[in-house]
Amino acid sequence: MTAETAEPQRLSIDELRTLFLFESLTDEQLSLLANSGHVQNVEEGIVFAEGEVGTCCYVLLDGEIRMCKMSHGEEVEVNRTSQRGVYAGAVTAFLGADEGTAYGTTMRVTRPSSFFVIDASVMADMMNRWFPMAVHLIDGFVSGMRRTNQTMGERERLLALGSLSAGLTHELNNPAAAAVRAAATLRQRVAGMRSKLAMLADGTLDATKLHQIVELQEAAVERVAKAKAKEVSPIELSDAEDSLSDWLDDHDVTSSWDVAPVLASVGLDVEWMEEVLAAVGPAYLEGAVRWLMYTIDTESLMNEIDDSVTRISTLVGAARQYSQIDRAPYQVVDLRELLKSTLVMMSGKLQGIEVVKEFDPELPPIPAYAAELNQVWTNVIDNAVSAMGGSGTLTIRTKRDGAYAVVEIGDTGPGIPPEIRRRIFEPFFTTKPIGEGTGLGLDISWRIVVKKHHGDLRVESQPGDTRFKIVLPIDPEAEIEAQADLI
Repeated sequence: MTAETAEPQRLSIDELRTLFLFESLTDEQLSLLANSGHVQNVEEGIVFAEGEVGTCCYVLLDGEIRMCKMSHGEEVEVNRTSQRGVYAGAVTAFLGADEGTAYGTTMRVTRPSSFFVIDASVMADMMNRWFPMAVHLIDGFVSGMRRTNQTMGERERLLALGSLSAGLTHELNNPAAAAVRAAATLRQRVAGMRSKLAMLADGTLDATKLHQIVELQEAAVERVAKAKAKEVSPIELSDAEDSLSDWLDDHDVTSSWDVAPVLASVGLDVEWMEEVLAAVGPAYLEGAVRWLMYTIDTESLMNEIDDSVTRISTLVGAARQYSQIDRAPYQVVDLRELLKSTLVMMSGKLQGIEVVKEFDPELPPIPAYAAELNQVWTNVIDNAVSAMGGSGTLTIRTKRDGAYAVVEIGDTGPGIPPEIRRRIFEPFFTTKPIGEGTGLGLDISWRIVVKKHHGDLRVESQPGDTRFKIVLPIDPEAEIEAQADLI
C-alpha cells in the first residue's frame, strides 16, 4: 500500500493580508498568491545558502531568522530578526536572470520557524503582471546603475592609466634627456682626447713616460668609480678645487678654473698632481693634465649614460610588471614586486612624499590577477597621497598572517571621519570636489579584492594614521573550499 502525498499547507486570503508585503493586494491577487504558495516548517539550521541558485521567496510567519554573508572566510551576520512578514530569498527574480540567479546571502533559522514560500518564477510573473510600471522603473534603475558603474569604472581605469602614463613619460624623459646631453658632451671630450693624444705622441715623449701617463690614466679611472660611491661635502670640494687651481696656476697650466673642478670631483689633489709632473716633466704637463681631465670627463659621462639607460630600462620593466601586458591574467606573483612596480609608475605623484617600504622577505608568492591588484595599490596610494596634500609619509608593509598575505598601505593624512568611514566603499561616494573624483576607486578595489580574490579590504583610521589592509588568501582554492564547508 502506497502512502498518499500530504497536501501542502496553504494560507487563506485573510492570513496573507496580515503580512505587510501583501496587505494592499486585491482579493483576486491574494487568491492567486494563496494557491501558488505554501507553508514550510523548518527546524534549526540553514534554509538557503549564499551563491546557490535562487528558486524561492520566503516570508517569515513565525520563528527567527539569521542572515549572513561570507567575508574573509568567515560568516558575518548582517541581520537577525523575528519580525513576522520579513522576506528573503530570490526576491529580485522579477528583474531577470542577471539579478535573480543566486541567493545573495545565507539564511539560517535559530529555532523552529515557519515560512510562506512561493516559487521565484511565479513571484516574478505576478510582479510583472501586477506592477508592470514599478518593475520597469526598478529594472531601469538597476540596469542604469549597472551601466553607469561599468562606464565610470572603465573611465576610472582610463584616467588612472592616463595619469600614470603622463608620470611615466616625465620619468622617462629625464634620463633620456640626460643621456642625450652626456652623449653630446662625450663626443666633444673624445675629440679633445684625440688632439691631445697627437700632442703627447709627437715623437718627443719617450715610451717610459707614455706608459707612466697611461698608468696615471687608469688610476684616474679608478678614482672616478670610487668617487661615485663616496660623498664629499661642498666645503671640502671647494677647498680642494682652490688648492688645485693654485697649483695649476703656479705651473702655468691654462684655464685652471676649468680643469680644477674636474680633477677635484674624483679626489685628485696637489700630491697626486706632483706625481703627474714627475712622470711627464714640465714640458708635457699641460698636455698630460688635459689628457687626464678628458679621461675623467669621458668616464663620468659614460657612467651618466649608463645610469640613464639603466633608469630607462628599470622604468620600462616596471611598466611591463605593472601592466602585466605580456603575462597570463591569473598567475603566481610576488606581491612585493607588484608593489615596487606600482611605486615606480606613481613616482611622479610621490614627489614630496616620504615612502617607507617594510616588506616581509618570507612572504610567499600567491596566485592572483596581478594587473588588477596593481590597480588596487594604485587606487589606495592615490587616495593616500591626495589625503596628505602632497607631503607626509606613505608606509607600505607586507606580512603573512596565517593562511593570508596582508598588504598594509598607511598615510599620515588627517584621517577618515567616523561618520563617512562606513560609506567609503560605496560606488560613487567621494569626498573630493566635483570633477576630481568618480567615487569608484575603492568600490573597484573592494570588488577586486573581495569578489575576485576571496580576500578582504579593511580600513583603520585616526588623525595622522590611516591604514588600508588588503588581505589575500595564500591558497585561494583552499579558501573557497573552506567557505563552502562553512555554508
